[in-house]
Amino acid sequence: MASQDGALTPDDRDFVAALASGLEVIMAFDQANPRMTLSEVATKTQMNRAKARRFLLTLHALGYVRKQERYFELSPKALQLGYAFLSANNYHNAIQKYLEDVTLETGESSSLGVLDGKDVIYVARSAAKHRLMAITLAVGTRLPTIYTSMGRMLLSTLDIEERRRILSESDLVAHTSSSITDIHQLEEAIDTAGKQGYCIVDQELDSGLRSLAVPIFSGGGRLIGAMNVSTNSARVPLERLTDHILPCLQQKALEIKETLI
Repeated sequence: MASQDGALTPDDRDFVAALASGLEVIMAFDQANPRMTLSEVATKTQMNRAKARRFLLTLHALGYVRKQERYFELSPKALQLGYAFLSANNYHNAIQKYLEDVTLETGESSSLGVLDGKDVIYVARSAAKHRLMAITLAVGTRLPTIYTSMGRMLLSTLDIEERRRILSESDLVAHTSSSITDIHQLEEAIDTAGKQGYCIVDQELDSGLRSLAVPIFSGGGRLIGAMNVSTNSARVPLERLTDHILPCLQQKALEIKETLI
């Protein structure tokens, strides 16, 4: 049986469970877990060791995974999966310039993110010299949707059922003392973002990290993603975000809409 948006469910006869499991193994590797043993992969994916071993060895044979003694890690070939997405959606060439313009005009880092379930994924980025977080943000970085300005902005564009599904799968965690951990307050924040057309998240994911995001649409009205600016709260007051940086982002969003069909 297909879901409301036409996607297959795991119990559908056309659903290829092996493919889903293989992709799950690939996605198990991240910045916190770049190299893992078979046991660690099995634990992270909640597979038994035999099943995890078969997928790892298959991915190794295909060149997507490298094996060094007891450890497995993704190979550079895995980048082709992400590059296919970027190339097909024309993000790198068409939008990178606008992100760089934002950085040039504001002096701050700018990124484009897309929604992937309970995560927002960075698909293009222009980095300023300022170091904002303990982790290095780059294309491919995944952050919790509910604690990012891009994530909340994108959630505001979804129908209520899809939004609630994602919220139900998300972890309401107090990353900082400012983090929203009440589901009703979070829904209100998302609704506000949708009504005003922009979203500010102030030190909810990382102390000192303040960000502002706007939605990005194509000329045909297709949602492409969300574009943000990340700043340091000690250096950039909220007034500067709304009075100076927001108009810049809105102008670039308009230019992107006029550029992309």
